[in-house]
Amino acid sequence: MLLPVLGLILLALCGLILFGVLTSRVGVLAVVIGVAAALIPVGLVVAAFLWVDRWEPEPAGLLLVTFAWGAFVATATALLINNTAETVGDLLLGSGNGSTVSAVVSAPLVEEAVKAAIVLIVLLRRRKEFDGVVDGIVYAGISAAGFAFTENIYYFGRAFAENGFGDGSHPGVLAAFFLRGVLSPFTHPLFAVFTGLGIGLAARSTSRPVRVLAPLGGYLAAVALHALWNGAATIGGADAFLNVYFLIMVPMFVGVLMLVVWHRRREQRIVAAELPAMVSARWVAPSEVDLLASLPGRRKWRRQAGRESGRAAARAVGAYQAAVTELAFLRRAMATGTAPADAESHQDELIATLRASRAEAVRLSRRNAPREGSGTG
Repeated sequence: MLLPVLGLILLALCGLILFGVLTSRVGVLAVVIGVAAALIPVGLVVAAFLWVDRWEPEPAGLLLVTFAWGAFVATATALLINNTAETVGDLLLGSGNGSTVSAVVSAPLVEEAVKAAIVLIVLLRRRKEFDGVVDGIVYAGISAAGFAFTENIYYFGRAFAENGFGDGSHPGVLAAFFLRGVLSPFTHPLFAVFTGLGIGLAARSTSRPVRVLAPLGGYLAAVALHALWNGAATIGGADAFLNVYFLIMVPMFVGVLMLVVWHRRREQRIVAAELPAMVSARWVAPSEVDLLASLPGRRKWRRQAGRESGRAAARAVGAYQAAVTELAFLRRAMATGTAPADAESHQDELIATLRASRAEAVRLSRRNAPREGSGTG
């Protein structure tokens, strides 16, 4: 009980520190403008990662904590260390050089580490919620979305404080929004995805070298990509920036998107392959197989339950579907020898959850049936 309380206190303190720093640098009105502008790209990014997570949605509270970590703890930590690196760089290399050191060296190393820290915490503290590559990508992406949200508030606010909405000769918040909110809203999440991918691979591997080298390799890839992006933006000039953007970042983003789509389809194949055994074990009804084997079928089932029996029934059906998916993933891991040591007990918990949520959905449906009949008599 103590750790969650301390965690909430840490989040609150970091949030207050960041609010104080931002308002002292750009003013309250600029912060308000920055928040309004930053909400648009962050909404797009978070929605994209929730789409990735549709087969076995992670707990909403855990995703919220992950976002808050990126927005407050990771940002405050990076701000402190990067400012220190900039000061040291100015002292050692001469005034004006510290910002380059901070952008190209300190920021990639520190920011990718603090964004990924929450992913490792989730893996260690909530091991049962971590099923592999997709979960690593989702948690890393959500953390990075929170980080980018706070960072965008500052950049948009500073642009507004300096030049307002901008004009032909002085780019303001609209130009900053186009560069950061339109051209590159996925920049920070793209970097973090590589670390999340490495952690996800380690989570389902029984090889000790893989469990060490995969997260490290993912982190180094994220740092290298981040350093390349910052270097092109700060010291490379417009041509170098555009080359990096179109020749490296865009293809990298497309590649990651293709990987995510492939993993979503793989998850669907795993669920479909495990459903017949679940029917044989009487965990799943034969009539539910087609509905459970596809996302459109699941969505249709939830909507129908909501229309006929209310939101509580729709939530119960959603919990049942999530338990079926998690059970399918666990059974596949047990079959391939990659399941954790407590797999048997976890399977029993999932079966209990599956039965309880299904019974709740049936109860709510039956309770609603007489009301529907009385309305037509």
